[in-house]
Amino acid sequence: MESLATFLKSRRDRVTPDEIGLRTHGTGRRVPGLRREELALLAGVSAGYYTRLEQGQADTASEQVLDALARALRLDATETSHLHDLARHPATLRLSEPPAEAPHRRVLALLASLGEAMPAIVLGRRGDVLAWNRAGHALFAGHLDLASPDVPGRRPSIPRMFFLDPVARDLYGNWHELARVHVAYLRLTAGRHPTDARLAELIGELTMRSDDFSALWATRDVADCTTGTMQLRHPAAGPVSVDYQVWLQPDSPDHRLEVYTPNDPGSADALRLLTSERQPSGAAGIPHNGAIWPTS
Repeated sequence: MESLATFLKSRRDRVTPDEIGLRTHGTGRRVPGLRREELALLAGVSAGYYTRLEQGQADTASEQVLDALARALRLDATETSHLHDLARHPATLRLSEPPAEAPHRRVLALLASLGEAMPAIVLGRRGDVLAWNRAGHALFAGHLDLASPDVPGRRPSIPRMFFLDPVARDLYGNWHELARVHVAYLRLTAGRHPTDARLAELIGELTMRSDDFSALWATRDVADCTTGTMQLRHPAAGPVSVDYQVWLQPDSPDHRLEVYTPNDPGSADALRLLTSERQPSGAAGIPHNGAIWPTS
């Protein structure tokens, strides 16, 4: 996982003196961004303290210091939140096996209420598919078993599909744009859950097996993936442009209900064609007897 020290250094390297109006008097520089003492001065902390912080030798950092560093580094709200997450945990933590995730019944009820005309997927903390309706399955993973989210050991992993499944990769016309968002969100999640052994295993696997993932992970960028556009090349429906938006639930804050809406009449027609071939008998993870309860 990541430490506060490594994240601070990566963000310091990203900010140039010119960007913040810092005069360097033409002196030679051996660092790509700000020097430690320059950042310390901008944040109002001593150079020695900041050096210890970046070297992992300072035990704690107050919220005021972290906020000052975030302002000096021009971090956005998501990056600042990630900075605070990293500061709350020591650099070395013992990983633990998390319990199997189960979508909350209210999330499943909301998914069921969307019907089959609107593709939707419930994602867990690590990007595992906890449930989807038939439209969501048909749009993104028609080559996989519809019922696979019902069993924790068989659940499709969106990050693995995105970087390791050639069928899934060919689906996205704007793959590189979406890949950056996927990795940045996974890093944000890792900061929130640094002891999750399965998350660490996922990141390690993708780093070893995907050069694209490894390169993006090395940027240390973080982002909260809540809205965006997907340009799809669907093998059955043809070109489809959809916007995605994420609905977060207080009952299960680590879980995300992603809903996809068409961007143009042609995409709307393609979705209707795709969903008309599926019977609206319910979503995977939602029993067909009408009871809305998790299956795992």
